[in-house]
Amino acid sequence: MTVEIREVQNHRQLRDFIRFPLSLYKNNRYYVPSLYMDEMNTLRSDKNPAFADAKARYFLAYRDGKIVGRVAGILVPKHELKWGNKYMRFGWLDFVDDPEVSAALIGEVEKWAKELGMNGLHGPLGFTDLDREGMLIDGFDEVATLATLYNYPYYQQHVEALGYTKDVDWLEYEIILSDEHMGQIRKTADLVAKKYNLRLLKGSKRKLLKYAPQLFDVLDEAYRNLYGTVPLSKEQVQSYINNYFGFAIPEMIPIILDENDKVVAFGITFPSFSEALQKSHGDILPFGFIHFLKAMKKNKIADLYLVGVRDEYRGKGLNSMLMVQIYDAFISHGISIVEGNPNLEENINVQTMWKFFENRVRKRRRCFVKHLG
Repeated sequence: MTVEIREVQNHRQLRDFIRFPLSLYKNNRYYVPSLYMDEMNTLRSDKNPAFADAKARYFLAYRDGKIVGRVAGILVPKHELKWGNKYMRFGWLDFVDDPEVSAALIGEVEKWAKELGMNGLHGPLGFTDLDREGMLIDGFDEVATLATLYNYPYYQQHVEALGYTKDVDWLEYEIILSDEHMGQIRKTADLVAKKYNLRLLKGSKRKLLKYAPQLFDVLDEAYRNLYGTVPLSKEQVQSYINNYFGFAIPEMIPIILDENDKVVAFGITFPSFSEALQKSHGDILPFGFIHFLKAMKKNKIADLYLVGVRDEYRGKGLNSMLMVQIYDAFISHGISIVEGNPNLEENINVQTMWKFFENRVRKRRRCFVKHLG
């Protein structure tokens, strides 16, 4: 039978949209489910502040009454305002190994893009740079993280057959911690702190939440020139704080303050939730939270999500201060392996942060683009 495309119109269909990958990747040891609650909050227009100006449509592909694929089309006006490209985004792309299915799904988004006067389509991307993005093209035998997509190798062949080409690539590193160079790093950190009159925030989760909004100010400044980034509204910032900082372990989120108590640099790391997500199938309730609590208390792997430094302090050694706190926090929690989240292949500043430790590139992922005629 032919492929039928249906647009998501209600809560039940949205639930099916979110749950589809669980069947597609059943028994795949490398796939990590998204957090169901997080997906709902992101995809629902009444939950995600991005919908103040963004638009999105979600499509499901059916064959013989069974779901065989999904895709989201996302219009982010802030992208055109910032970058000048009349591009629509595609995301949440998953499908069985059938060219008819992938063509029908992406074709539906292309059709909508043309209707809105867009001249290009790129992705996989989300509403913001903090959503999962980038199609995996290398590293299929590496376990995914909470913040990254996993997909089968055939995805790349399907989208390329439809006329999509590379726009940018991201790399993901694995870092093995050791104390071999920590003496040198600590000495540098002390010198930097004294030279620029800086200090690391010490304290509770209450203090972390107090400074959290400033972290996003630094993020906006430090990441403004990176691919696909768009400014976040105050409502979006608060939503991210509400959704994620409740899980935070304060010592794993180093924050550097200047003499005026202003945040000038930060890092965000968490214990790895990959195994917890796999065991819970992405559900916190009714009992999934137990796996997350275990991950917080006993884990040998941590995920490095973000590092940001204000322009005026770039290249001045602040990374050494961040690394000292991160290293000490990880060692005290029994963590010896760090999984870096995606950073652009030309982002040398982030890649050299870990030059004193054994490291390797685990994965490469790609954003594809197609110019629509």
